[in-house]
Amino acid sequence: MTFFLETLIGGLLAGGMYGLVAIGFVLIYKASGVFNFAQGAMLLFATLTFVTLVEREVPFWAAILLTVAVMVIGAVLIERLVLRPLVNRDALTLFMATLGLTFVIEGLAQLLMGSDVHMLDLGIDDVPISLAGLSISQFDLFVSGGALVLVVALSILFDRTRMGISLRAVADDTLAAQSIGIRLPAIWRIVWSVAGIVALVAGLVWGARQGVQYSLSLVTLKALPVLIIGGFSSVPGAIVGGLLVGAAEALADIYLGPLLQGSVSTWFAYILAVAFLLVRPAGLFGDRAIERV
Repeated sequence: MTFFLETLIGGLLAGGMYGLVAIGFVLIYKASGVFNFAQGAMLLFATLTFVTLVEREVPFWAAILLTVAVMVIGAVLIERLVLRPLVNRDALTLFMATLGLTFVIEGLAQLLMGSDVHMLDLGIDDVPISLAGLSISQFDLFVSGGALVLVVALSILFDRTRMGISLRAVADDTLAAQSIGIRLPAIWRIVWSVAGIVALVAGLVWGARQGVQYSLSLVTLKALPVLIIGGFSSVPGAIVGGLLVGAAEALADIYLGPLLQGSVSTWFAYILAVAFLLVRPAGLFGDRAIERV
């Protein structure tokens, strides 16, 4: 029983890391109704910027602030050069724009910061600690606590502030939102800036776990089943989906892996996501589409 609980808790805590990545997708989707394919590239660029500054002996918190400033400037440029010319275009056009942004951002990162692998130390040891007789990763506990704080802050932003209401209005109907005086460029700059900051947080966590390298952008593939399960439009859903995916992967690897004679953690989450698409396409917390005919 102890082994089962440790596996379950370890999977839940690891799922918090998946949820952090998924939150960035949710932010853009809530503001534009578009799946931001460039979120992985943003995560990579933010993390590479931070680790490059630290390696040049910039103090930790100064490097954080400078990286945030870089991501905000990037958000302003994306809004001005890419999004503004595509206002009121269909979702597929905007999706293709984010696809192109992926290659531009990754190419710019390689041009400015090279392609070397960097080690990242956040000062949090990935060692087991004992809680109620269970062995739990200290690093995963810290990440889960940070994810919880981030979810609470973003939920308040979207549900309790005027800006959050404006974001939801833009996502529901861009033309109607503009007609009542909501400034679309300002909304997009804000939401892409926040998504960049979230990408930095997620990138620091994953970079500390597996090193800062170009394959880091592929971690966003794990966000796809999380988004399908939790819902594309829900910040809390991103974390809940991450927890479910993390727990399911951990348990499946232990109990199904030996039966199938191999690791199942690489694909089990996608099977789970397909099952959710068949039963609940909007996800656990997603908004169901209502079409009037």
